[in-house]
Amino acid sequence: MLVHAVTPITVGRAELARRQARYDALAPAGIQVVLTDLHPDGPRALDTAAEVRRSETLVGEALAEAPDCDAVLPDCVLDPAVPADGGAINGRPALGLLRLTVGAAVAAGHRVGAITRNEAIAAELRHRITRYGWGSSFHEVGVLALPVADITDPARWSAAMRPALSAARAAGVTAVVNGCSAVDTATDQEPGLPLVLDPIRTGLGVLGALGGAPTR
Repeated sequence: MLVHAVTPITVGRAELARRQARYDALAPAGIQVVLTDLHPDGPRALDTAAEVRRSETLVGEALAEAPDCDAVLPDCVLDPAVPADGGAINGRPALGLLRLTVGAAVAAGHRVGAITRNEAIAAELRHRITRYGWGSSFHEVGVLALPVADITDPARWSAAMRPALSAARAAGVTAVVNGCSAVDTATDQEPGLPLVLDPIRTGLGVLGALGGAPTR
């Protein structure tokens, strides 16, 4: 199964290679994800609502023009341009990391929350969850208030995430979506804290377990 993915921001060659390596490491056997960078004039961060909307427009255009593949995928936990009903883009299944991850967690009986880098991303994530119809199953979004540079700093990200996980536990949340698909999260879960869901590991794992994308 070949999946064509596109970044939600313009990242450059080195960061594109780092993100591609994550897909290569986390994709299940039989699934190949080929990642491309967003338009050179795309946003460099999702720090405002305007940048989120600009990203969604450019991601939609890029996925509609993707080369031949079995499915398309935004490299973003906000699922930009993915139809709320899980439909297609230009005749190809449109996969959503958030949709796959939260859908699996809700089905497993988890009380689900998320953490995000900033409030603009948090607001869009809440909007997406509502559009998917999971508002009653989704409980909170913790905001880490980190700059975009910290996406590539796992230690700093994990340190900022720990108090947010403690707050989520106090609210009764049992699984937390790490609200940035490009962050390397530790595979070891801390005892007593909610399960941390890496959207790439979880989303593609679900896809692999279901045998890939639907036949076009």
